[in-house]
Amino acid sequence: MSKLIRLIFIFLFIIAAGRESYAQVSNSLVQRQRITPAPPRDKKGMGKRLEAARDRFIGKQLDLTDEESAKFWPLYRQYQQELTAVNILKRLNNSSAATNGTEQIDKEIYYESQQVGIRKRYRDAFSKILPPEKVSKLYKSEQEFRDELIKQLSERSERAGN
Repeated sequence: MSKLIRLIFIFLFIIAAGRESYAQVSNSLVQRQRITPAPPRDKKGMGKRLEAARDRFIGKQLDLTDEESAKFWPLYRQYQQELTAVNILKRLNNSSAATNGTEQIDKEIYYESQQVGIRKRYRDAFSKILPPEKVSKLYKSEQEFRDELIKQLSERSERAGN
């Protein structure tokens, strides 16, 4: 079980590390947490390849028309940036040695509610571009991609003897 948790953490770190959204963390979140976002990093290596693989997978699953694709991808990238910004703050909260455990738990719940709010808001935005079946397929495809990635990372870890 600890291997799975470690793999999930590695996966989330890889996605967050490759994102340009470090510099695009929502100002309101940053001001509330008094956190200075890290400078943007070049999209190189694993993060860029992972994003490209995710986009190919989702694109294949959704079977977008040219018109849908032109509207969908910019919105989807914005959606990913907002989720990543909250994930970064959530990870920073979990990595800090908080003297007040209740405060840390409250922040964790707050970040999770922020993630739900982002997903709801973008669900509505995606529904203006895509039919409801494709919006549903989008969220399912994201989960399928994460599940497959975790499976592959787990298999690699087992082959490497870790």
